Amino acid sequence: MQLFLLLLLLAALSPPATSHYSSSTSSPSSSSVSEWRPARATYYAATNPRDLVGGACGYGDLVKSGYGMATVGLSETLFERGQICGACFELRCVDDLRWCIPGTSIIVTATNFCAPNYGFDPDGGGHCNPPNKHFVLPIEAFEKIAIWKAGNMPVQYRRSYNHWFYRNRINCRKEGSIRFTVDGGGIFISVLITNVAGSGDISAVKIKGSRTGWLPMGRNWGQNWHINADLKNQALSFEVTSSDKSTVTAYNVAPRNWDYGQTFEGKQFETP
Repeated sequence: MQLFLLLLLLAALSPPATSHYSSSTSSPSSSSVSEWRPARATYYAATNPRDLVGGACGYGDLVKSGYGMATVGLSETLFERGQICGACFELRCVDDLRWCIPGTSIIVTATNFCAPNYGFDPDGGGHCNPPNKHFVLPIEAFEKIAIWKAGNMPVQYRRSYNHWFYRNRINCRKEGSIRFTVDGGGIFISVLITNVAGSGDISAVKIKGSRTGWLPMGRNWGQNWHINADLKNQALSFEVTSSDKSTVTAYNVAPRNWDYGQTFEGKQFETP
């Protein structure tokens, strides 16, 4: 009995337990990436096939690149100067029972930039002006969550993260392998990386020739990465790190007789 009373006294006097887990301030918490956040969305109708080619992320023909119509342009607040290209977002319509399609959501890939229009106020026509969080969808994607008459629609969104730490994570699900399109000339090598599963967006890339070690590449724009190095007549390998710190290494993606303008396929991120 005396031992029991002593244990109760010690428990009452002990300070509350604290967690010894710490994380970088630059990394979002598991709850912050899985929660739904408010934004708005509009749509465009691609009446010309050329509307499906280009974009601020540099993916070229979106159908040939594997993205199809499940794509989105982001306002300046969301675009992060192109670093977010390739990331996936889950969107759902909210707050308007007249136009929302209940119980639906879509997952789209960031492929373009919605430029601000400072001739209008953010609340008066400047949909993509800071600080607005705005998504511009192809009408084919928009109509999966709302009726087209909705126009400028309130939505909720959340980001894709493939790391085990993030609860309720969503993934970019892609068919086939990561694609590496090699361009440039001389010792200047530019590589466009597309069809990335998992988080979808890339934070770092390394390249390796068969006669070199791993060399870091710099971001040119969007998901175009570049390096000045003489790697001709060498097989090329790539190490790709996504924004959630997952890394995939694709060895000997390009044979030693590779040439500029060619596209090669390498290992893909695993998704649940």
